[in-house]
Amino acid sequence: MKTIVLPIDFSEKSEYLIDEAIKFAQEVKARLSLIHVTPLDIGFAIGDMGFQYFPEVEKSEIKEELLQLNHLEQRVRDRGIECDHILKQGEAASIILDHAEEKKADYIVIGSHGRSGMYDVFIGSLTKSITKNSPIPVLVIPVHK
Repeated sequence: MKTIVLPIDFSEKSEYLIDEAIKFAQEVKARLSLIHVTPLDIGFAIGDMGFQYFPEVEKSEIKEELLQLNHLEQRVRDRGIECDHILKQGEAASIILDHAEEKKADYIVIGSHGRSGMYDVFIGSLTKSITKNSPIPVLVIPVHK
């Protein structure tokens, strides 16, 4: 059975992206592997005393994201597609590509928010980085409706 890696960012467009990935998985007879990458600095805040680390914030945020992933996995399974999920911390593009390699994925499905130009210069683009560096096919779903 084929495997599709699907990065999830929990944006308002994630629901649409999941629906499209499910359709693609049904067409190619594949399973989905959901991955969410959270930044390493999730528990840090800057205040009057500089950077401060709040482990309870990090723990709470990760717990909430895992609950969301569990919900999304069940939603995929309810549509008859095998699914698993993982949450990792770090630099998103390299972690997603490493995960796809570990899973021996046949495809990566990722959304394109339609941003370009100066946005890429200052912020960077996960989709651009994935498509540029992936050794496996990447299906980019436009989600900027």
